[in-house]
Amino acid sequence: MSSDRKTGTPKDSHYARLRRAHRESTREEGERPDDGLVRLYGLHTVRAALDNPARKARRLLVTRNALARLDLSEPLSLPFPAEIVEPREIDRLTGPDAVHQGALLEAEPLRPKPLSALGHTNLILVLDQVTDPHNVGAIMRSAVAFGAGALITTARHSPTETGVLAKSASGALEHIDHIEVRNLADALGELHAAGFQTIGLDSEGPAEIEKCFSEPRIALVLGAEGKGLRQKTRETVSTLARLDMPGAIRSLNVSNAAAVAMYAARKHLGA
Repeated sequence: MSSDRKTGTPKDSHYARLRRAHRESTREEGERPDDGLVRLYGLHTVRAALDNPARKARRLLVTRNALARLDLSEPLSLPFPAEIVEPREIDRLTGPDAVHQGALLEAEPLRPKPLSALGHTNLILVLDQVTDPHNVGAIMRSAVAFGAGALITTARHSPTETGVLAKSASGALEHIDHIEVRNLADALGELHAAGFQTIGLDSEGPAEIEKCFSEPRIALVLGAEGKGLRQKTRETVSTLARLDMPGAIRSLNVSNAAAVAMYAARKHLGA
C-alpha cells in the first residue's frame, strides 16, 4: 500500500522533540545515555576520571563552586569541550536525586579486560552475578582501598558502567582492572592454575574465613544478596568460608562482607 504522507514535517519534528524530552525526564538515575557515553558525576568520581589517561572524556559540565574543588580554574583549558553551568543544568541530565556536587563528565566507558590481562596481584575479587550497581561500586571502592588488583565479573548478569556505579565507587573505577569473563567456573579453573586459592563466601560455610587461608594468592568470590553463590560456583571454588558474626544478624550486605573479607585476606598476605 502506498502513502502520500510526507515525512520530516514540522509536526513530526515537534513530536520527536517531545519524545526526546520524555526520555530525558524519565531516564533512571545513572542510566547510560543513548549516545553510548557514560555520565560520571560527583567530585571524587570526576577528578579521578580526569586524572586517568585511559579515560576518553568528551564533555565537562561544572559549576563555579566545584571549580576550585576539582583544582580547575577559569578559563577552562581542557582537550575537550568544558562549560561552567548552573546546578540545574546538571540536574537535568542526572536527575534531581543524583548527588553530583556540581560536576559531570561525559566520557566513553572503560572497556573490561580479558582474564589473560590479569597481572601479578596477590588479591582479587570475583563477583558471581552481583547486579546492584551501588553494591558493585562500593565493592570497587573497598577493593582499591585494600590493594586488590582486579575485579572479575561475568559478561551477563552484571551491571554496566553507569553514573550510579561510578559514584558509588567514588573514583575507584579508574584505579582497578575490571575483568569480564563469560564462564565463571572456567575462569575459576584458570585462577587455580595461576596459583590462586578461591574462597567462596557463604554464611553457612563450614569454616571461619580467617582459618581458611593457605596460599600466597587469594581470590575472594561473592554471590548476589539473597541468592548467594550459584551451585556450580560453590562446587568450583577451593574453599567455602563464612564470616564469623556472633550477633543476632548472621549475614552482611555483600559490599560490607567484601570489605571484611579483604581485611582478613590482607592480614594473611602480610600487607
